Amino acid sequence: MVNTLFLPELREMLQLGQESELREFCVTLNAGRTAEFMEGLHDAEVWAVLQYAEPERRAEIFGYFEEPRQLHMLAREPAGQAAELVEYIPPDDRVDLIQNLPEEAVEKILPLLPAIDRRDIERLRSYDEGTAGSLMTTDVAKLAERFTAREALEELGRRASDLETIYYLYVVDDNNLLRGIVSARQLVSAISNTTKTLGDLMETDVVVALVGEDQESVAEKVERFNLLAIPVVDSGRQLLGIITHDDVIDVVREELTEDAQRIAAVAPLEDEFLRIGLFTLSYKRGIWLTILFFAALLTAFALRAYETELELYAWLVWFIPLIISAGGNSGSQSATLVITAMTSGEVKNRDLPRVLSRELVVSLLLGLFLAFIGFAVALFIAPSPWDAMVIPFTLLSVIVCGCMCGVALPIMFKRMGLDPALMSNPFVAGIVDILGIVIYINVARVLLAD
Repeated sequence: MVNTLFLPELREMLQLGQESELREFCVTLNAGRTAEFMEGLHDAEVWAVLQYAEPERRAEIFGYFEEPRQLHMLAREPAGQAAELVEYIPPDDRVDLIQNLPEEAVEKILPLLPAIDRRDIERLRSYDEGTAGSLMTTDVAKLAERFTAREALEELGRRASDLETIYYLYVVDDNNLLRGIVSARQLVSAISNTTKTLGDLMETDVVVALVGEDQESVAEKVERFNLLAIPVVDSGRQLLGIITHDDVIDVVREELTEDAQRIAAVAPLEDEFLRIGLFTLSYKRGIWLTILFFAALLTAFALRAYETELELYAWLVWFIPLIISAGGNSGSQSATLVITAMTSGEVKNRDLPRVLSRELVVSLLLGLFLAFIGFAVALFIAPSPWDAMVIPFTLLSVIVCGCMCGVALPIMFKRMGLDPALMSNPFVAGIVDILGIVIYINVARVLLAD
């Protein structure tokens, strides 16, 4: 929501060139609030206001704008000013911006950056999307084992403004190999002891992420061990960077969004819902709708195969929506529960037997309950009480079948190395619909045979 409180004053200050007032505006408030008050300005006006802030503060305020707006400003404004801003953006964030900028803008901005920043950007760009390397920042608090607590604090004081976080201090040797970790609390507690070094204080059992590790696995480690940041190392245990908790939150949100979209039978969207093109959105949804359409055709063919039975026992037709909806809904419930449990790490591949046994008991309880209701209704429609028994037997069988398919298929997909969310609710429901028709007619054949 755009905050219009200062818009008239900001535009007036820009028009009159009131430098001191604009500088004061940029530093008086929290950077996030400053960006909020600038949201209603045009991009050119935002850029003009930012020029009155110091480079570090400018980058801080700039970071609170939405990425599409950031990209638009960097691509349209003078390359020299854009390069000066990019230089002060945290390494992990600026790499994301550089990767999404038009190539012609990148070619103008990169040569204007210091050589050390160019190398850092190129190195981070080389890591595959979705890996720990693509998430990490290289602004790391690295210290030598020989430092005492006081020396470490003095070193941090000189470098603090260039570091992403100082919650954890990473102890490395002369070859940049990760030796251990010291928390800021440990460091402050040991400041009065002039003999203890970081080598004495550090914990050597450090949870790390490999540079090529999948981002979802990294997020699970951070959650499991309740970390504020996790170091990223290569196969030789060289410290390359860290991934902070805010980046992990973004990963978790992204993964949950993708899973929710897949569960609803939509190919994951690469952009925000209101920003994605209509043709792209139609394509993303149309892929699965087409697959589900052909699945529904199989249901129609299954009905056609039992045309004789349906003509002979016409009253069975009235219960077809009930049967397929009971099976589809129960399967969708089970699939949703197991997919979310797998996403959160509660259920592993090895848990399939336990999950199936639990789901069997639950499906029997649900099936018996709904079968009782279905039988009560069928008594008023079926020619005889014996004929009505087709409905409860079918409901029990279909619900058990739906629940077992709902839990088994996502876990099988996971074992095959695929995303379990691909086994979406509509897809499970489509499979169970076909099985439901087959079960229904065959139960009727057995019970209604003369």
